[in-house]
Amino acid sequence: MTPPSPTPPSQPPPHRQIRAHFDNETITLYQAYSKPIAEAAVRAQRLSASADFSGTRMTWVKPSWCWMMYRSGYSFKDERQSHILALKMTHANFRKLLSQGIVVYHGEKLTPQQREKPIRIQWDPERDPYLNILPYRSIQIGIGPEISRMWAEEWVDGIEDVTERARGLKRVLDENGKGEVEVGELVEMSLVPEEREYDVGEELRGVLEMGGE
Repeated sequence: MTPPSPTPPSQPPPHRQIRAHFDNETITLYQAYSKPIAEAAVRAQRLSASADFSGTRMTWVKPSWCWMMYRSGYSFKDERQSHILALKMTHANFRKLLSQGIVVYHGEKLTPQQREKPIRIQWDPERDPYLNILPYRSIQIGIGPEISRMWAEEWVDGIEDVTERARGLKRVLDENGKGEVEVGELVEMSLVPEEREYDVGEELRGVLEMGGE
């Protein structure tokens, strides 16, 4: 797959857009886990390697590094989210994941049709490295128990513990004061990954309701 061109910096991002770190082969998603789950996953390169891993509840993954920082408090939020993993998926499997999704909204009572879908999609306010809310949305992908174990054992192609990157980012931000370090500088320091627009095509755009508010 040839990576699509990123949105020109002079144009504000659309209200809903997938932005991710990816190359010709894979896209990177993030999730935070406890130390036992994370360490076993990295060693075995299999997310379900630890007996503590549960395939019976929904797992939410995201391609946005900054939203992961917000969700996990830079890995300091609690012991259950103390280790942040970068999970690589092939483009084909990522698209397969999205194709089984349905968009849901916070507080919404799910219909029987929505409950049948193994993947749930939410669009939440994007964040910057300081965790400030930005005026556009970031995708969160909920992987249901129906396919959670298959996803963890067959669709995740690479696992890296990036907890130290998260903590290094927090340290630099704390040392320099709020707003003092530009995003570009953080990218150059390898504390924030370079994320570009990820084009899913018109059919998946419809599934993901990417034209909505």
